[in-house]
Amino acid sequence: MSLVETFRPHLPFLRRYARALTGSQQSGDAYIRASLEALSADPDQIGTGITDGSEAPRIALYRLFHTIWSTTGAALQSQKDEIENSDLSPLDRLETLSPLSRQAYLLTMLEGFTRNEAAIILSLSPAEVDELVDTAQRDIESELRTNVLIIEDEAIIAADLEALVTELGHDVVGTAATRDEAVKTALSTKPGLILCDIQLADNSSGIDAAQDILASFDVPIIFITAFPERLLTGERPEPTYLISKPFQDNVVKAAIAQALFFHPAKDKKAA
Repeated sequence: MSLVETFRPHLPFLRRYARALTGSQQSGDAYIRASLEALSADPDQIGTGITDGSEAPRIALYRLFHTIWSTTGAALQSQKDEIENSDLSPLDRLETLSPLSRQAYLLTMLEGFTRNEAAIILSLSPAEVDELVDTAQRDIESELRTNVLIIEDEAIIAADLEALVTELGHDVVGTAATRDEAVKTALSTKPGLILCDIQLADNSSGIDAAQDILASFDVPIIFITAFPERLLTGERPEPTYLISKPFQDNVVKAAIAQALFFHPAKDKKAA
């Protein structure tokens, strides 16, 4: 099996991670391409772990990405921010969280790697990863509070999400089970964050509901779905924040923190 075939199943999730790390689908994908081009030019840099079975392909792929990121990506991202974010408000927030803290936090909380696996990817010790994650968690959660709309047709899941969101200190302004109900509630409450399922009651679409809402006002949306392949197609603009069901609480918490952390609308509101 070629390296491309070995890594292909993991690429959609690496793209999700890269987008969360950079705050942009376009820049995240650019660094993914740079990583794959580097691998194509020099396959040996992936090491022997894949061929001898000592390293899982997903860990090897993320480790390669971080090799590229640490040598070129982070520098390129800094230049990009200076050009595209003239008000620097998202960058101001990023500067309060060190790059390593953000990476460790995302790898463990969003991507589900163990601390040992994240340590391999980042070339750190497990203890260093723990310290970075704790620091990121405190820094992010200390300043992010908002109103949340939950679009979910399964009552038990909606209740679980409401409890999780409330535990984080946010207020739930409503839950909706259909597209029409979601749009109506969103327009009347103007939430600062939306958690959205794809398959809703009456066979309506959470994707359509999200598009309707975004046509009226800007808000970060996290899709939580059993059908991630409907959005991770690589053929059209994709959501930065996408969580697969069944979800883990820490994954949802990480996605909420990152969505609010990067979203420019919050910065404008606070200005």
